Amino acid sequence: MKELIGIAEQIAAKLIAKKQTIAVAESSTGGLIAASLLAVPGASAYFLGGAVVYTRDARRLLMDIPEEVMKGIRSASEPYAKLLAEQVRRRFATDWGLSETGATGPTGNRYGDAAGHSCMAVAGSETSVITLETGKNDRQANMHEFAKTALGLLLKNLS
Repeated sequence: MKELIGIAEQIAAKLIAKKQTIAVAESSTGGLIAASLLAVPGASAYFLGGAVVYTRDARRLLMDIPEEVMKGIRSASEPYAKLLAEQVRRRFATDWGLSETGATGPTGNRYGDAAGHSCMAVAGSETSVITLETGKNDRQANMHEFAKTALGLLLKNLS
């Protein structure tokens, strides 16, 4: 967690300096991204909220993304990560939205992605989407790596 908080401290400094805000929608990281950002003192200046969007019901209830919007889009994909980042940004009216969706393991997901697969997106003045493949089936290690990569993607976009 210390490594994640170190990245979050850099993010916090940039967001505070720019007077910008963020919201997070994460899935397989289970709240690690939000926890990292909230571990930095003064987080209320930039962190407006987030959601662990782990199921279809959570997507519908927390993110207000209806099934018809999902036509042609599957979870754990770049288009879905982008949709989540944009939607969390809209719902919280923030400058930035950050999302993560993937398969932590020890097995893959029902879409055919192997354990260690994650897609992440940042929506703001810049929009970026990436896919990470760790090649590992260690659930906790993947959760950490996914959170670290998502925070790194945000930091890169803030720079």
